[in-house]
Amino acid sequence: MLPKEPAKRPQLGFLYVPPFRIQGLSIAGEETVVHIPELDVCFDIGLCPKAVLPAPVIALSHGHMDHVAGIAYYFSQRPFQGMTPGTVVCHPELEAPLHKLMEAWVDIERQRTKYNLVGLEPGDHYEIKNNHYLHAFETIHTVPALGYTVLEKRTKLKEEFAGLEQHDLVEHKKAGREIVDTFHIPLITFTGDTAWGEHLLTDHVTQSKVLITECTFMEPGHRKRAGIGKHLHLDHILQLLEATTDETSIVLTHLSRRTHMGQVRRTIERYVPPQYQHRLLVLMDTRGNRTRYEQQLAEAEAAAIGND
Repeated sequence: MLPKEPAKRPQLGFLYVPPFRIQGLSIAGEETVVHIPELDVCFDIGLCPKAVLPAPVIALSHGHMDHVAGIAYYFSQRPFQGMTPGTVVCHPELEAPLHKLMEAWVDIERQRTKYNLVGLEPGDHYEIKNNHYLHAFETIHTVPALGYTVLEKRTKLKEEFAGLEQHDLVEHKKAGREIVDTFHIPLITFTGDTAWGEHLLTDHVTQSKVLITECTFMEPGHRKRAGIGKHLHLDHILQLLEATTDETSIVLTHLSRRTHMGQVRRTIERYVPPQYQHRLLVLMDTRGNRTRYEQQLAEAEAAAIGND
Protein backbone atom coordinates (compact mmCIF):
# COMPACT_ATOMS: atom_id res chain seq x y z
CA MET A 1 0.00 0.00 0.00
CA LEU A 2 1.32 3.42 -0.93
CA PRO A 3 1.85 5.92 1.91
CA LYS A 4 -0.37 8.96 2.19
CA GLU A 5 0.84 12.34 1.04
CA PRO A 6 1.86 14.75 3.83
CA ALA A 7 -0.83 16.96 5.28
CA LYS A 8 -1.16 20.26 3.44
CA ARG A 9 -0.60 23.54 5.20
CA PRO A 10 -3.91 25.38 5.74
CA GLN A 11 -4.70 28.08 3.22
CA LEU A 12 -4.49 31.65 4.45
CA GLY A 13 -7.85 32.97 5.54
CA PHE A 14 -8.90 36.13 3.71
CA LEU A 15 -11.69 38.63 4.23
CA TYR A 16 -12.36 42.04 2.75
CA VAL A 17 -14.24 44.28 5.15
CA PRO A 18 -14.03 47.66 3.38
CA PRO A 19 -11.59 49.29 3.48
CA PHE A 20 -9.55 46.58 5.22
CA ARG A 21 -8.10 43.27 4.12
CA ILE A 22 -7.91 40.73 6.92
CA GLN A 23 -5.62 37.82 6.14
CA GLY A 24 -3.87 35.12 8.12
CA LEU A 25 -4.22 31.86 9.97
CA SER A 26 -5.79 31.15 13.33
CA ILE A 27 -6.22 27.64 14.69
CA ALA A 28 -6.42 27.17 18.45
CA GLY A 29 -3.24 25.70 19.92
CA GLU A 30 -1.44 25.68 16.56
CA GLU A 31 -1.01 29.15 15.09
CA THR A 32 -2.47 32.63 15.10
CA VAL A 33 -1.30 35.42 12.81
CA VAL A 34 -3.69 38.12 11.56
CA HIS A 35 -2.44 40.78 9.13
CA ILE A 36 -4.16 44.07 8.22
CA PRO A 37 -2.10 45.40 5.26
CA GLU A 38 -3.85 48.79 5.10
CA LEU A 39 -2.81 49.55 8.68
CA ASP A 40 0.79 48.21 8.49
CA VAL A 41 0.17 45.91 11.45
CA CYS A 42 -0.03 42.19 12.12
CA PHE A 43 -1.55 40.77 15.29
CA ASP A 44 0.43 37.86 16.74
CA ILE A 45 3.01 35.82 14.87
CA GLY A 46 2.46 32.15 15.70
CA LEU A 47 4.30 31.30 12.50
CA CYS A 48 5.40 33.65 9.76
CA PRO A 49 3.73 33.15 6.37
CA LYS A 50 5.47 35.11 3.62
CA ALA A 51 2.35 37.23 3.10
CA VAL A 52 2.71 38.90 6.52
CA LEU A 53 6.41 39.83 6.23
CA PRO A 54 5.61 43.31 4.84
CA ALA A 55 3.94 44.26 8.13
CA PRO A 56 6.44 46.60 9.84
CA VAL A 57 4.71 46.18 13.22
CA ILE A 58 3.66 43.01 15.05
CA ALA A 59 1.33 43.48 18.02
CA LEU A 60 1.67 40.48 20.34
CA SER A 61 -1.32 39.65 22.49
CA HIS A 62 0.48 37.18 24.81
CA GLY A 63 3.35 34.75 25.04
CA HIS A 64 1.81 31.37 24.24
CA MET A 65 3.86 29.63 21.58
CA ASP A 66 1.04 29.40 19.02
CA HIS A 67 0.95 33.22 19.07
CA VAL A 68 4.66 34.09 19.27
CA ALA A 69 6.75 31.24 17.83
CA GLY A 70 7.40 33.02 14.50
CA ILE A 71 8.98 36.12 16.01
CA ALA A 72 12.65 35.27 15.40
CA TYR A 73 11.97 34.17 11.82
CA TYR A 74 10.02 37.40 11.20
CA PHE A 75 12.92 39.51 12.48
CA SER A 76 15.40 37.49 10.42
CA GLN A 77 13.48 37.44 7.15
CA ARG A 78 12.68 41.16 6.88
CA PRO A 79 16.29 42.30 6.25
CA PHE A 80 16.89 39.16 4.18
CA GLN A 81 14.04 40.31 1.92
CA GLY A 82 15.43 43.86 1.76
CA MET A 83 13.06 45.35 4.37
CA THR A 84 13.79 47.49 7.40
CA PRO A 85 14.02 45.75 10.79
CA GLY A 86 10.61 44.85 12.16
CA THR A 87 9.08 46.10 15.39
CA VAL A 88 7.20 44.00 17.92
CA VAL A 89 5.05 45.60 20.60
CA CYS A 90 4.07 43.48 23.58
CA HIS A 91 3.10 43.33 27.22
CA PRO A 92 5.94 44.72 29.39
CA GLU A 93 6.35 41.35 31.10
CA LEU A 94 7.28 39.82 27.73
CA GLU A 95 10.09 42.25 26.94
CA ALA A 96 12.91 40.59 28.89
CA PRO A 97 12.05 37.01 27.81
CA LEU A 98 11.86 38.05 24.16
CA HIS A 99 15.23 39.81 24.37
CA LYS A 100 16.65 36.57 25.78
CA LEU A 101 15.09 34.66 22.91
CA MET A 102 16.77 36.89 20.33
CA GLU A 103 20.10 36.67 22.20
CA ALA A 104 19.87 32.87 22.06
CA TRP A 105 19.66 33.09 18.27
CA VAL A 106 22.92 35.05 18.21
CA ASP A 107 24.67 32.01 19.69
CA ILE A 108 22.85 29.62 17.36
CA GLU A 109 23.37 31.53 14.10
CA ARG A 110 26.69 33.21 14.95
CA GLN A 111 25.23 36.50 13.77
CA ARG A 112 23.10 39.26 15.23
CA THR A 113 19.72 40.16 13.75
CA LYS A 114 18.50 43.72 14.11
CA TYR A 115 15.12 44.06 15.73
CA ASN A 116 12.94 46.47 17.70
CA LEU A 117 10.96 45.52 20.78
CA VAL A 118 8.55 47.88 22.55
CA GLY A 119 6.69 47.14 25.77
CA LEU A 120 3.26 48.73 26.12
CA GLU A 121 1.44 49.17 29.39
CA PRO A 122 -2.36 48.92 29.27
CA GLY A 123 -3.59 52.34 28.17
CA ASP A 124 -0.42 53.17 26.21
CA HIS A 125 -0.50 54.25 22.57
CA TYR A 126 1.99 53.37 19.83
CA GLU A 127 1.93 55.07 16.41
CA ILE A 128 1.91 52.52 13.59
CA LYS A 129 1.48 55.01 10.74
CA ASN A 130 0.58 58.67 10.33
CA ASN A 131 -2.35 59.49 12.66
CA HIS A 132 -2.96 55.79 13.43
CA TYR A 133 -2.19 54.38 16.86
CA LEU A 134 -2.31 51.06 18.67
CA HIS A 135 -4.19 51.45 21.93
CA ALA A 136 -3.25 48.61 24.30
CA PHE A 137 -5.74 47.31 26.84
CA GLU A 138 -5.48 44.57 29.42
CA THR A 139 -7.31 41.31 28.79
CA ILE A 140 -7.86 38.21 30.94
CA HIS A 141 -5.91 35.07 30.08
CA THR A 142 -3.71 32.47 31.75
CA VAL A 143 -0.63 34.66 31.16
CA PRO A 144 -0.15 38.46 30.96
CA ALA A 145 -2.09 39.56 27.88
CA LEU A 146 -3.10 42.61 25.87
CA GLY A 147 -5.75 43.43 23.33
CA TYR A 148 -5.29 46.24 20.83
CA THR A 149 -7.53 48.82 19.17
CA VAL A 150 -6.25 50.75 16.16
CA LEU A 151 -7.35 54.36 16.61
CA GLU A 152 -7.36 56.93 13.83
CA LYS A 153 -6.69 60.48 14.98
CA ARG A 154 -8.90 63.04 13.27
CA THR A 155 -9.33 66.77 13.79
CA LYS A 156 -12.23 69.12 13.07
CA LEU A 157 -12.28 72.89 13.16
CA LYS A 158 -14.18 74.17 16.20
CA GLU A 159 -17.53 75.73 15.35
CA GLU A 160 -16.56 79.15 16.68
CA PHE A 161 -13.76 79.37 14.09
CA ALA A 162 -15.77 78.13 11.11
CA GLY A 163 -15.73 80.53 8.16
CA LEU A 164 -12.60 82.42 9.22
CA GLU A 165 -9.89 83.16 6.70
CA GLN A 166 -6.65 81.18 6.90
CA HIS A 167 -4.61 84.13 8.18
CA ASP A 168 -7.15 84.65 11.01
CA LEU A 169 -6.84 80.99 12.01
CA VAL A 170 -3.06 81.36 12.06
CA GLU A 171 -3.35 84.34 14.39
CA HIS A 172 -5.59 82.40 16.77
CA LYS A 173 -3.06 79.57 16.82
CA LYS A 174 -0.22 82.01 17.50
CA ALA A 175 -2.26 83.35 20.42
CA GLY A 176 -2.29 79.85 21.91
CA ARG A 177 -5.94 79.07 21.19
CA GLU A 178 -6.92 75.51 20.31
CA ILE A 179 -8.84 75.84 17.06
CA VAL A 180 -9.65 72.17 16.42
CA ASP A 181 -11.35 69.35 18.25
CA THR A 182 -9.46 66.05 18.23
CA PHE A 183 -11.19 62.68 17.90
CA HIS A 184 -9.89 59.12 18.03
CA ILE A 185 -11.95 56.80 15.85
CA PRO A 186 -11.70 53.06 16.67
CA LEU A 187 -11.10 51.15 13.44
CA ILE A 188 -10.09 47.60 14.33
CA THR A 189 -9.89 45.78 17.65
CA PHE A 190 -7.99 42.52 18.17
CA THR A 191 -8.71 40.87 21.51
CA GLY A 192 -6.23 38.00 21.42
CA ASP A 193 -7.06 35.05 23.67
CA THR A 194 -9.22 36.24 26.52
CA ALA A 195 -11.90 35.35 29.01
CA TRP A 196 -15.10 37.37 29.14
CA GLY A 197 -14.95 40.64 31.04
CA GLU A 198 -15.80 44.32 31.08
CA HIS A 199 -12.71 45.05 28.94
CA LEU A 200 -14.72 43.70 25.98
CA LEU A 201 -17.55 46.17 26.53
CA THR A 202 -15.57 49.42 26.51
CA ASP A 203 -16.40 52.00 23.84
CA HIS A 204 -13.21 51.54 21.82
CA VAL A 205 -14.04 47.83 21.46
CA THR A 206 -17.79 47.99 20.81
CA GLN A 207 -17.49 50.98 18.47
CA SER A 208 -14.75 49.48 16.28
CA LYS A 209 -15.62 48.99 12.63
CA VAL A 210 -14.08 45.51 12.84
CA LEU A 211 -13.77 43.39 15.98
CA ILE A 212 -11.43 40.42 15.60
CA THR A 213 -11.96 38.10 18.53
CA GLU A 214 -11.34 34.53 19.49
CA CYS A 215 -14.11 31.96 19.79
CA THR A 216 -12.34 28.80 20.91
CA PHE A 217 -15.49 26.98 21.99
CA MET A 218 -18.82 26.72 20.17
CA GLU A 219 -20.45 23.54 21.44
CA PRO A 220 -23.39 24.23 23.80
CA GLY A 221 -21.89 22.15 26.63
CA HIS A 222 -18.39 23.66 26.47
CA ARG A 223 -18.91 27.02 28.17
CA LYS A 224 -17.33 25.69 31.39
CA ARG A 225 -14.29 24.50 29.43
CA ALA A 226 -13.98 27.97 27.92
CA GLY A 227 -13.93 29.48 31.40
CA ILE A 228 -11.24 27.12 32.67
CA GLY A 229 -8.84 28.03 29.84
CA LYS A 230 -9.89 31.71 29.95
CA HIS A 231 -11.29 31.65 26.43
CA LEU A 232 -14.52 32.83 24.83
CA HIS A 233 -17.57 30.77 23.92
CA LEU A 234 -20.14 31.46 21.21
CA ASP A 235 -22.49 32.63 23.98
CA HIS A 236 -20.08 35.52 24.61
CA ILE A 237 -20.04 36.37 20.92
CA LEU A 238 -23.82 36.77 21.06
CA GLN A 239 -23.30 39.33 23.83
CA LEU A 240 -20.78 41.18 21.67
CA LEU A 241 -23.20 41.20 18.75
CA GLU A 242 -25.81 42.77 21.01
CA ALA A 243 -23.34 45.33 22.40
CA THR A 244 -22.08 46.50 19.00
CA THR A 245 -23.92 48.37 16.26
CA ASP A 246 -24.97 47.13 12.85
CA GLU A 247 -21.87 48.86 11.47
CA THR A 248 -19.48 46.50 13.31
CA SER A 249 -18.26 43.30 11.66
CA ILE A 250 -17.12 40.61 14.10
CA VAL A 251 -14.45 38.21 12.84
CA LEU A 252 -14.03 34.95 14.73
CA THR A 253 -10.57 33.41 15.12
CA HIS A 254 -8.90 30.68 17.18
CA LEU A 255 -11.46 27.95 16.52
CA SER A 256 -10.23 24.44 17.24
CA ARG A 257 -9.60 21.78 14.61
CA ARG A 258 -12.02 19.57 16.53
CA THR A 259 -14.84 21.81 15.27
CA HIS A 260 -15.31 21.17 11.54
CA MET A 261 -16.10 24.26 9.49
CA GLY A 262 -19.38 22.76 8.35
CA GLN A 263 -20.33 22.37 12.00
CA VAL A 264 -19.29 25.99 12.62
CA ARG A 265 -21.63 27.19 9.87
CA ARG A 266 -24.52 25.07 11.15
CA THR A 267 -24.00 26.22 14.74
CA ILE A 268 -24.00 29.88 13.71
CA GLU A 269 -27.16 29.39 11.62
CA ARG A 270 -28.87 27.63 14.52
CA TYR A 271 -27.84 29.76 17.51
CA VAL A 272 -27.12 33.25 16.14
CA PRO A 273 -30.24 35.37 15.50
CA PRO A 274 -30.74 36.05 11.77
CA GLN A 275 -30.40 39.84 12.20
CA TYR A 276 -26.79 39.33 13.34
CA GLN A 277 -25.56 36.66 10.97
CA HIS A 278 -24.57 39.03 8.14
CA ARG A 279 -21.93 40.69 10.30
CA LEU A 280 -20.48 37.57 11.92
CA LEU A 281 -17.55 36.25 9.88
CA VAL A 282 -15.07 33.40 10.41
CA LEU A 283 -11.49 34.00 9.29
CA MET A 284 -10.81 30.36 8.41
CA ASP A 285 -14.09 29.75 6.55
CA THR A 286 -12.30 29.53 3.23
CA ARG A 287 -15.32 28.46 1.17
CA GLY A 288 -17.76 30.95 2.67
CA ASN A 289 -15.27 33.80 2.45
CA ARG A 290 -14.46 33.00 -1.18
CA THR A 291 -18.17 33.14 -2.08
CA ARG A 292 -18.51 36.43 -0.22
CA TYR A 293 -15.48 37.95 -1.96
CA GLU A 294 -16.68 36.85 -5.39
CA GLN A 295 -19.98 38.58 -4.67
CA GLN A 296 -18.08 41.73 -3.65
CA LEU A 297 -16.13 41.60 -6.91
CA ALA A 298 -19.32 41.19 -8.93
CA GLU A 299 -20.98 44.11 -7.14
CA ALA A 300 -17.90 46.31 -7.69
CA GLU A 301 -17.84 45.42 -11.39
CA ALA A 302 -21.57 46.17 -11.74
CA ALA A 303 -21.11 49.52 -9.97
CA ALA A 304 -18.21 50.41 -12.28
CA ILE A 305 -20.30 49.61 -15.36
CA GLY A 306 -23.15 51.68 -13.98
CA ASN A 307 -20.87 54.67 -13.50
CA ASP A 308 -19.59 54.59 -17.10
